[in-house]
Amino acid sequence: MSKNNNQQQKTPLLTHLVAGGAAGFMEACTCHPLDTIKVRMQLSKNIQRNAAGRRLGFFGVGVKIVKHESFWALYKGLGAVVSGIVPKMAIRFSSFELYKEWLSDESGKVSTTGVFFAGLAAGTTEAVMVVSPMDLIKIRLQAQRHSMADPMDVPKYRNAPHAAYTIVKEEGFRALYKGVTLTALRQATNQAANFTAYQEFKAYAKKVQNLEELPSYQHLILGGVSGAMGPLSNAPIDTIKTRIQKSSAKGSGWERFRVVTTEIYAKEGFRAFYKGLTPRVLRVAPGQAVTFMVYEKVKAWLDILRNNVKEGEITALVAKK
Repeated sequence: MSKNNNQQQKTPLLTHLVAGGAAGFMEACTCHPLDTIKVRMQLSKNIQRNAAGRRLGFFGVGVKIVKHESFWALYKGLGAVVSGIVPKMAIRFSSFELYKEWLSDESGKVSTTGVFFAGLAAGTTEAVMVVSPMDLIKIRLQAQRHSMADPMDVPKYRNAPHAAYTIVKEEGFRALYKGVTLTALRQATNQAANFTAYQEFKAYAKKVQNLEELPSYQHLILGGVSGAMGPLSNAPIDTIKTRIQKSSAKGSGWERFRVVTTEIYAKEGFRAFYKGLTPRVLRVAPGQAVTFMVYEKVKAWLDILRNNVKEGEITALVAKK
């Protein structure tokens, strides 16, 4: 197939926007409780134990949140996430396709290395443009007045917009980008591993089964497997980033990184860098499974709709002539 034909079949940005937004919304609503549990575990500086003195795992932490704060506490910070989902997913998928196009050869093919670097660049792009401020607001909302904090604390932020306004007013606009370097590093490694694994798995599955398109359940499985790889490789980065974003302390990025990293290691030990790893894997893996399945399905529907519209336009023009 020629490169011209590839370009003619190029998926428009609007398709990436709608399909990515729908996928992100479903992913957020499905998996946000696991993210809340992960953040609580990362922010807790003491080991949480139940009445019998046993260490609480992620299920135990989830039960404690529901018991002391209600089921809806698991969705704290969801507004900040949902408000950023559409641009985040639009940027992720459209920038990934754009970088892939730049890294393709004359025939339009992209090597595995090219896919890896396209994912790396797409992750960095989404981190800087959307994820970093969205994450900081979400973490501030999740961290306040919860079952692992002082019960006398009064909530400082009412909702996502109020949190954003308060942070900018008290700490300046740059405060929204606390931990941006670590966020970019996390997102870059996540998407590099995620897209590379998914593209390779999908190509192999199509080849083995001799299929043009895979069924939705296979997109779900492949998305889940590929999604688990990022958290396993960058858990310490995510923990340090979460602590930095929760803090309102000022100073250079390197100084905050040094202080937080030293404090975690000195007071909590090396294993503390992997706090929340299990719920993060259980949050990211099914999240990516849902994202890729919904994205592929909605994209296919939009492609069919677009082709039908084009066919209708051509038929109308022929009829007029």
